[in-house]
Amino acid sequence: MADYDVVVIGAGPGGYVAAIRTAQLGMSTAIIEDDNLGGVCLNWGCIPSKSLLRNAEVLDIINHADEYGISVGEVSFDYNKAIDRSRHVVRRLTGGVGALLRKNGVEHISGRATLRDANTITIEGSERAITSDNIIIATGARARQIPGIPVDGETVLTSREAIVLREVPSRVVIVGGGAIGVEFADIYHSYGAEVVIVEMLPRLVPLEDEEISQQLERVFRRRGIEYKTGAMVKSVVVGDDDATVTVADADGNESEMECDKVLVAIGVQGNSEDIGLEAAGVNTDRGFIPVDDEMRTNVPGVYAIGDVTGKLPLAHVASAQGVTAAEAIAGLNPMALDYTLMPRATYCRPQIASFGLTEQQAADAGYSFKIGRFPMAASGKALAMGESNGMVKLVVDDEVGELLGAHMIGPEATELLGEVGLSRLLEGTTTELGWLVHPHPTISETIKEAALAVEGEAIHI
Repeated sequence: MADYDVVVIGAGPGGYVAAIRTAQLGMSTAIIEDDNLGGVCLNWGCIPSKSLLRNAEVLDIINHADEYGISVGEVSFDYNKAIDRSRHVVRRLTGGVGALLRKNGVEHISGRATLRDANTITIEGSERAITSDNIIIATGARARQIPGIPVDGETVLTSREAIVLREVPSRVVIVGGGAIGVEFADIYHSYGAEVVIVEMLPRLVPLEDEEISQQLERVFRRRGIEYKTGAMVKSVVVGDDDATVTVADADGNESEMECDKVLVAIGVQGNSEDIGLEAAGVNTDRGFIPVDDEMRTNVPGVYAIGDVTGKLPLAHVASAQGVTAAEAIAGLNPMALDYTLMPRATYCRPQIASFGLTEQQAADAGYSFKIGRFPMAASGKALAMGESNGMVKLVVDDEVGELLGAHMIGPEATELLGEVGLSRLLEGTTTELGWLVHPHPTISETIKEAALAVEGEAIHI
């Protein structure tokens, strides 16, 4: 008889959710983690970065206090205390994860796990071998590096080092204009750094709808955040206390930039090495673990969830996959996840929020569709907040009026995802979104107006 019904390897937002759900379903469960509970998201990513972004937002508001009729003296800041605050938030949440595991009867085992076979796990530094009828691999991912540009953790950083860096660099080059890149650009610029983003693709946040990228680029230009799109970093030469970054544009023309720090933010690679996948017979593909709709690998009884699957490297996706794996093990036949409809959120200012197909993707897929737009500049709440940059854009099936995609940029846009996501889940249409009475004044009214705009019926524009 095995020691456990389920053992989860990795206690990030996928792993600990999977462990709790299997325990809720009556299965004996253990979770193995060689670092802090909560994984990269809670300790080194989502949570501390949002704390720093809040600090940056407060600083920016103070620096523009005169716009609100408030006079302040010379403004100073202590970025070290901003880091302290972010780590305090992290500690509270990691403690909360531990309490949740205990509450649900999940055994937490500290150490590095290695698969001996498809049912046996060893712990580094221990003679203990754990057996389990089912194993869920939730080892996550780490920052991908650029060949020829080694990360030294001092001058050339990934987000892991940047999130605890206690001094704001005077000049920073950020390689990658995706979510991580633009969020750190926001933080550093608000604290007075000269920031340049280098993005290989033609626009910032290239996975978002093109109009959303254009809006963000416009705001960044006004704020003084420099960016180079369609450009590639050719080399980084590290000096005693600075670095020289050589960048080539789309035509091959090269230029050099001097900076204090280089932040590499170009995506992730799966943590699939040295965990015994070969011994267990688990297949990998370019460092990720392929899974089916129920998170099963090619080996019966072995599942994988989260960033290590290479599906969509987002914390809430990992959590959803964790629940799917747990319920599949319990024989509940969970509904397959639709990754196209997973919400995506970027927390720079203005915030970016989206799900579903962009306008271009809808066209490429052959849909007949309509577009509804509503600008934040026509929102009373946005104007009152002093944050009127942005828009809501809905991509809507022309025949039935169902949402194919929603793309938003503006104040607290990420908080709007729940409404449009629920509408899509319940097969609602823009007619119903337009009917729904929203409280006034709120940012959420922009969704109603964008829905009405699909048929040319928006009232306030």
